[in-house]
Amino acid sequence: MLQPKRFKWRKVHRINPDGMAYKGNKVEFGEYGLKAMEGSRITSRQIEAARIAITRYVKRSGKVWIRIFPDLPISKKPLETRMGKGKGALDHWVAIVKAGRVMFELAGVDETQAKEAMRLASHKLPMKCKFVSREKN
Repeated sequence: MLQPKRFKWRKVHRINPDGMAYKGNKVEFGEYGLKAMEGSRITSRQIEAARIAITRYVKRSGKVWIRIFPDLPISKKPLETRMGKGKGALDHWVAIVKAGRVMFELAGVDETQAKEAMRLASHKLPMKCKFVSREKN
């Protein structure tokens, strides 16, 4: 699963995933992409599940780019713990994804195969997603 190799430790505040993505909102590397239609937090497990769904469907024939990285630590207190006594320990890592962000890109396969692979990947993610292709300029 994805997580930072090194991290200068601090417990961070919550970041709001609302608003539009102005960076990373176009297909840059591959031919087809999966774009987020609403803002959300995506855990490293969800990213990995979507990546596996794509690579299994295309039978490892195409190239997959993951354009998001979980670099925000989420803390959690143990179950049945009373309030107070500080913030909880690190539980998992998330990526903040705003609406319009291209999360996955795919190249080396035809459009119907890419569309189905991205549909399978979108079922693993906690938001509405849209299949996009590279703009011809």
